Amino acid sequence: MILSGLRIVFGCIYHIWYYFLMLISICGLSPWLYSYSHKSSSFQKFYGFARLWSAWILNGMFLIRSVKYKAKIPWDRPYVIVANHTSELDVMYCYRLIKSPTVFIGKKELSKIPLFGFFFKRSSILVDRKSLKSKKNVLELSRQYLKRDIGVCVYPEGGIPKNENIILGKFKQGAFSLAIESGVDILPVTFANNRKYLPDFFKGGRPGIIQATVHEPINVAGMSKKDINLLSDKVHSLLLKELETYRKKDEDYR
Repeated sequence: MILSGLRIVFGCIYHIWYYFLMLISICGLSPWLYSYSHKSSSFQKFYGFARLWSAWILNGMFLIRSVKYKAKIPWDRPYVIVANHTSELDVMYCYRLIKSPTVFIGKKELSKIPLFGFFFKRSSILVDRKSLKSKKNVLELSRQYLKRDIGVCVYPEGGIPKNENIILGKFKQGAFSLAIESGVDILPVTFANNRKYLPDFFKGGRPGIIQATVHEPINVAGMSKKDINLLSDKVHSLLLKELETYRKKDEDYR
């Protein structure tokens, strides 16, 4: 009981440190973030500073990154990034993994976070999950970004599964429809244990080794709308298999 209580207390302090790092780093980079997020033509420069920002955060939290690339990724083109969603760390980790300029689709509530929200809404696509009109607008904005050779990152589970026993939630079809319609390859990403090191505020958190796999891009050339479900199932199976492999290795080390 005492050990569990101490773990929760340390986890809360760790979360507070995380938010402090976020505040300090954004303040330090704000002149450049503001300047380069002001015009769409300078998004590539903005993305470079965003990647630097994420490195500061992850390093400051003493999170060591262990990344497995299944193939050599050409970073001279955009992708529709499809990843599982388990933690607030997912976006920052994606910034480090994905080297080609990419925008993230995120819930509109994030834009209300002081300071962070200001830059988030200038550099991401916001969605109101309760609004069908908003969801349609997200797809249209995503198409526009892809036409400008800027990738789009989607978490097709539609949010972080509340039940921690769910390894990978059911996928929504938007990302796969977008990729096929735009002719842009899917780049699957598996986050192994972000939730373990930064779960919800009152559930702990600590430094450690965060693991991820960047899979080989999936070519969508020649696919049509009738292939959406097949593509979705393929990516879901790929991520689920990788997550189960990570879980088995974690159990073997215990």
